[in-house]
Amino acid sequence: MKLKFIDQQYQTDAVNAICDIFEGTEVKDSVFTIKEYNNNGNISIGNGNNLTIDDDRLLDNIQEIQSNNNIQMSKNLKGMNFTIEMETGTGKTYVYIKTILELNKRFGFNKFIIVVPSIAIKEGVNNAFIATNEHFLRKYNVDLKDRWFVYNSNKLARIRRFAEARSIEIMIINIDAFRKSFKDPTNDKSSANIIHRVSEKLSGNKPIDLIASTNPIVIIDEPQSVDNTEKSKEAIASLNPLCILRYSATHRVLYNLMYRLTPVDAYQENLVKHIEVASITSDNSSTKAYVKLLSVSKKDNTYKCRIEIYVKNKKSGSVEKKVVTAKTGQDLWELSNEVEYYKDSKYIIDNIDCFPGEESIIFQDGVSVNIGEAIGELDSSIVKRDQIRQTIISHLDKELHYIKKGIKVLSLFFIDEVSKYRDYDATDEKGIYAKWFEEEYKKLINQPRYKELTVKYGDYISEDPTIVHTGYFSEDGKNHLINSKGDGVSAADEKTYSLIMQNKEKLLSFKDTPIRFIFSHSALKEGWDNPNIFQVCTLVETKDTLTKRQKIGRGLRLCVNQNGDRVLDMKYNILTVIANESYKDFADSLQKELETDNFKFGIVEPISFTGISVKQANGERYELSQTESEEIFNYLVENEYMTKNGKVTQKYYQDVHDETFILPDKYESFTDKVIKNINSLSKEIEIKDASKKVSVKLNKEVQLSDEFKILWNKIKQKTKYSINMDLEKFMYDAIDKIKNMPIIKPMQIKREKVNIDITNSGIKEDSVQTKMVNIDKDDEIKDYPDFVRRLQDSTSLLRRTIINIVVKSGRLKDFYINPEECIKQVSMILDSVKKEYLTKGIKYEKIDEYYEQDIIFNDEGLTGYKDRNILEVSSRKNIFDHVIYESQNEKRFAQDAENDDDVILYAKLPSKFIIDTPLGNYNPDWAVVLNKDNEEKLYFVTETKGNENAYALRGIENSKIFCGRKHFEVLDSGIKYEIVKEFKKLKELS
Repeated sequence: MKLKFIDQQYQTDAVNAICDIFEGTEVKDSVFTIKEYNNNGNISIGNGNNLTIDDDRLLDNIQEIQSNNNIQMSKNLKGMNFTIEMETGTGKTYVYIKTILELNKRFGFNKFIIVVPSIAIKEGVNNAFIATNEHFLRKYNVDLKDRWFVYNSNKLARIRRFAEARSIEIMIINIDAFRKSFKDPTNDKSSANIIHRVSEKLSGNKPIDLIASTNPIVIIDEPQSVDNTEKSKEAIASLNPLCILRYSATHRVLYNLMYRLTPVDAYQENLVKHIEVASITSDNSSTKAYVKLLSVSKKDNTYKCRIEIYVKNKKSGSVEKKVVTAKTGQDLWELSNEVEYYKDSKYIIDNIDCFPGEESIIFQDGVSVNIGEAIGELDSSIVKRDQIRQTIISHLDKELHYIKKGIKVLSLFFIDEVSKYRDYDATDEKGIYAKWFEEEYKKLINQPRYKELTVKYGDYISEDPTIVHTGYFSEDGKNHLINSKGDGVSAADEKTYSLIMQNKEKLLSFKDTPIRFIFSHSALKEGWDNPNIFQVCTLVETKDTLTKRQKIGRGLRLCVNQNGDRVLDMKYNILTVIANESYKDFADSLQKELETDNFKFGIVEPISFTGISVKQANGERYELSQTESEEIFNYLVENEYMTKNGKVTQKYYQDVHDETFILPDKYESFTDKVIKNINSLSKEIEIKDASKKVSVKLNKEVQLSDEFKILWNKIKQKTKYSINMDLEKFMYDAIDKIKNMPIIKPMQIKREKVNIDITNSGIKEDSVQTKMVNIDKDDEIKDYPDFVRRLQDSTSLLRRTIINIVVKSGRLKDFYINPEECIKQVSMILDSVKKEYLTKGIKYEKIDEYYEQDIIFNDEGLTGYKDRNILEVSSRKNIFDHVIYESQNEKRFAQDAENDDDVILYAKLPSKFIIDTPLGNYNPDWAVVLNKDNEEKLYFVTETKGNENAYALRGIENSKIFCGRKHFEVLDSGIKYEIVKEFKKLKELS
């Protein structure tokens, strides 16, 4: 089959953005004499490009194009460099081939050089010329066959033809083929320097001189990887380009940006596939020591590392993964709060290596962990096998529907080691990934759900798992597959890329090959994609050399059917990424990569308001120019609504919230649309207006009043508690609750599928599907933790008490199903029952200690924000001039107390006023003094809760309140302790 191509408007816009630069130039030949350094007397004429308009006209053209494309206008030509930014998968190679033909048609330019950074991209470009030749022949009546060529230092005669031909000539060359340059190149015999040496095949001319004489238009594919060094820039300059056209999705520098198709544009306009992430992870703790190295650093001769390990929660006793920072010599036993897996002294960090490319940590027993690696992961093989299984399921699910549309589904696996796919030490040479794939495929393809595929489409879809998958890897001299860096500089890589490109269209055909699943190490890092890749699975354990963007880039292009036609219906254009990390981690990494690649989320640019229009009084629409957009931007910066870098400030959001945001009179009618534009480009942040920040002060008059002194004397006494717990009843209750606790499920892995939406404000989740799956029984746990000790650590109960309770509950067998989950559940029950019985048997008694008023009631650093959490109150009733509230209940209580004539005094008790309980510190809400019938004064300490029934409150909260009541009862100072929902209830209780 052959791919078909259509003219798409965005591609035409990108072509015109370059061609219109030269509007006004004359079609005029540029000829030069090729000197002959032999004695045959022949004279050769070369043909090159000719530009006949001046710089001022060029700059006018450039600025008009940029204005039309809503791009910041250039102030100068910047060395005749012009940039096109196009997201991966939108056809940038197609665009610059079409640009070449259009420039030739309109202005007669005929010499072009395409410079690429690697063999992979070189093969990709060559393949693109082959694939599009018929398409462009019909459109431009120009047959490019034999008019483009890949530079080969062994075929220098092709350079002469390039220089002499009057027709269009296109050379594709790798930057490494001419980056070397020496004052005396005759001393360097390497092929990389032949282009700079005098050649007898060129009658004594240097190839580089003939090329430079044509004044070629140079096209740089992926400039961030081509002219990213001074030597590369020197090499590009040696070509003597008429101009340089720069094409990439990830530019580092934007020279005269002429056209931009951002990741958000491509995604929102349905020009690429939409993305969903199927996350396969395990939330279970392992039963052995786990260490993952995240980063290393050196500062002031101190070596540090960030590692993820199991850490014990001191309160609950549960073990969870947590990131900690460690230094050389530190013991993971201590860092983990004594998780038993690290008790062995071998888990002391002996060395931290910060050498680039070799970052690692080494433990005392010599075990090392490289950056990105982990040891002791829970059943990583199970997770990866499930990734393969889910990739096959997603593949077959799509195949059921897509095959009817004539769409062949392909899946791509990125793996960390070639030996895991092809193992030459194994009898059948199959690595573990290949074996897992074939076993899972065989089980799935024979399920009733997928039987239709082999029954109705058996000629295309095979039941034989051995023929539906293949690997694209580099080879060594013994025809053995090898790991490759994918940097595209080796001969092994070149052979691999050639094979991949030849098979690109073959893979799309039902008839030409049964292959549907592709495994690769790094050969598909760049330069290759396939429109019918619908699954990308990342089976990576060690440091991942491929970025998220590189991975998804292999399958972003819209799919095609068996006729080679693009299928534009988006229900068929979903790329599923099966990742061994959470959706959040994947999305965060992808967003960071996009930002690193010069795309900024949440940024407003000076030109962001260009093109906004409003209807005027006369009925005509007025549209903002780029200059006017810049004026609005500058106004926003001057008035602190955003920074010079385009980051929106809190002041903007506050003024919009308060409806006080205004633009100058000239642009007042555009206010609503400017706000809409800013909001769509930026992320909202929490509103905290510094102008509304209030410092809370003590009310000295109230503090010194007799009423407050009496109140303070009633509550200032401290107490201590003792406990008399009925152990027999405690054990009976604990046994009953453990016996009836939920069923302990086997260890599971989590499958999570999330649809991604890429917007200007960031990468967001669109919908989420989550499924927990039991780990196969075959994968039995070999090492079990000491569950009694773990329960002792979390509950502080005696060992014999714990054993007695667990054995009598009859749930000991659950421990062997899922050790960590069982420990977690039993620990929670024991802790909960213990706290209940502690409070039941608690007794308070007064001690000879008192709360210090100057410490408790202190206004130092006490602040709040108007309209958020602060209420101005009367100077005669409260010890503070404002009440800082934590809930609407508290706000209403304060307002009611403020407006009630019977209230003599009330105060929100500061957080430093705490009562000691076995469950932690308890801070009551309010102290209130009420006047009853003008005769008696009532003194309250009260708790404002949404529910006045103490037994309906959460366990710990209820227990703390119970302790608070016991504390005030023993004071015997006339203080009443009450739980109320609102102030009027307190009045009723009086």
